[in-house]
Formats: sequence, structure tokens, C-alpha cells
Amino acid sequence: MQYVDDSSYLCPMEKKKKRILILCMAALLLAAGIAAGTVGYLWFAPQFFPPHTVHIYVDADDTADSVYNQIEEKTQCSPIVMESLKRMGHYRHYKAPLRTGHYTIRRSESIYHVLSRLLRGYQEPVNLVIGSVRQVDKLARNVGRQLMVDSADVASLLADSVRLAALGYDRQTLPALFIPNTYEVYWNMSAEAFLQRMAEEHERFWNASRRDKAKALGMTPTEVATLASIVEEETNDSEEKPVVAGLYINRLRRGIPLQADPTVRFAVGDFERQRVTHADLSIDSPYNTYLHAGLPPGPIRIATPEGLDAVLNFAQHNYLYMCAKEDFSGRHNFASNYAEHLRNARRYQQALNKRKIFR
Repeated sequence: MQYVDDSSYLCPMEKKKKRILILCMAALLLAAGIAAGTVGYLWFAPQFFPPHTVHIYVDADDTADSVYNQIEEKTQCSPIVMESLKRMGHYRHYKAPLRTGHYTIRRSESIYHVLSRLLRGYQEPVNLVIGSVRQVDKLARNVGRQLMVDSADVASLLADSVRLAALGYDRQTLPALFIPNTYEVYWNMSAEAFLQRMAEEHERFWNASRRDKAKALGMTPTEVATLASIVEEETNDSEEKPVVAGLYINRLRRGIPLQADPTVRFAVGDFERQRVTHADLSIDSPYNTYLHAGLPPGPIRIATPEGLDAVLNFAQHNYLYMCAKEDFSGRHNFASNYAEHLRNARRYQQALNKRKIFR
């Protein structure tokens, strides 16, 4: 049978309807293409253009909305971009519980990449600064200011005698655990993770070479840290630190009390006083090195790597006495005998009197 094309038999009205239908379908396809292209552009093309890297912090109390508010405020992106971010977040189920952490948004990043990092918890490390502080409680506060962890949780862990004993420390020797430095860590690390990281950094610092030097001195790393803490309270001068360390090592080896004023200030609880009185010297404390020979029970501050190395590489000399210089330069006059020391001390006391410094 021969096929006959009967389209020629369509009436003009039907032909017109067919053309309109084709045009409508084409228009719909075009609109869908434009919409898809617009969504694709908003989601996958660069949309964030902050003048500098933006830091977003997500903690356990945050919601999707609070994170969006952070992003909007810090990137100053357009309302269209924010609406697109929220739509993608809704589509990809970005909701509580959120992945905590520190995230960054850099120039020319897309909505897709920003949201993907938030969803997957791909955070970036932060710098944690451990300083040479005098009190472990202050260290806990400093850590709490830099990380998501509550300083109270850090303080509680650092007061946990069982946990400290497992690491080989107690409350008095604990400052010896910490090595002041700047460390890369994750902002949402726990108090336990923080303590474990500090223990690892301690082991890394106390390598075989340093341990051999401590052993040659007849000291443990904790005892080295204790002496280094006294040295660093005595002087900020890098050149003097090995000299001061050598002086105290001379006294230790001869069984002479250290008679270190910083340990008395620690016992009194006042590091600001410039003049230690006779009444201070009689305070009954294991940290009073005028009354008790040898090292005190633990460090009087967290010693720096420079201070620790100053003890390990102490200067060899015959000094047994030291006194602050009368010019208040922060440096010291050293002496190998008591008569010379008295002359140095007299000059410094006269300088204190002249400035009316009595405490």
C-alpha cells in the first residue's frame, strides 16, 4: 500500500495551532536552559569577592542561619548570592548538627565549593600560640580565647591529677610539659586533644641530643625546665641566660642554696616587686630557695626553648653571685666571691634608694 502524506489536508487553523505549539515548546526549552544556566552560574561560577580571606567559625551552638549571617557579614556579598547559597544549602540539607570548625572563603570562590567544605567539615588549621606564662590557669584562658574549647574545660583537665600522672606530671611540675611556640591545630580540637598535642610537642622538642645534655647535667627535662624558668625570670637578655644558668649550676654542684629572688617572688605571689625584703626571705615555702637548697618543686613559669637551651648549653665560669646592675638596664654584675658581690649589691641598693623603690 502506498503511503500518502495527508498533512497537506490540514486546515489553516490546525497548521497555526501546530506552529504555536512548537514555538511554545521552544520557548519553554529556552527558558529552562536560561534558568539552568543562571542557577549553574550562581552555584558554580566565582561569586565571593572579599578584599581578603574571610574566616568563618562554626561552633556547637551555631545553626545554618547563624553561619549564613557570618558569611553575609564578612564577605559582604550580594543578596542574590546569599539567597542562592541558602537555596543550595536547603537542597543539600545543610542543617544541624553542623560540622564545627574554622573555614575560609577566599576571593573568586563559588557557592558550591564554600558549601561543600561546610558540609564535609573540610576546615583549615589555625595558629595556636603557647606563650611563656607564669600560671597554668592563664595558659588555659589563653587557649580558650584561641580555640573553640571552653577555657574551663582546659583548666579542669590541667587540674586532673590522674590524667597528669599518666603523663608523668603533677600540678607543680606541669609547666615543664609545655614548649612555647606557634602550632598549627584545628580550631575545634578538644581539651584532651590539646593536652595530647602538647605532650607530643614536648617529646619532639626533647630529642636525643637534648636528653643527652640533660643527663650529662644530672637533670631530668623537668628539672632543666625548672632551672630555665628561674633563669628567664632573672634576665631577658639572651646573652646573659647561659651565664646565669652556669652560675646556678655552680651553686647546685657545690650544694649552695640558689638564693634566687624570682623564687621568693613566686612564693609571695608578687612578680612585680623590684625589691625583695628580709621578711620575704623568711617565708616558709618550698619555692623559697633562700631557705631550701636545690631546685624548687617545679617551674615558676613556662620556660621558652631559648631558656631551656641556655641551661643545656650553660656558660662555664666560676661565678657564684649575681646582682642587678645599678643602671637598671636589666643586665647583671657577676661575682665569684662574696666580698665582690656585696660591693655590687651595695651599688644596686643605693640606686633603688635614690629612686625611692622600697618594694
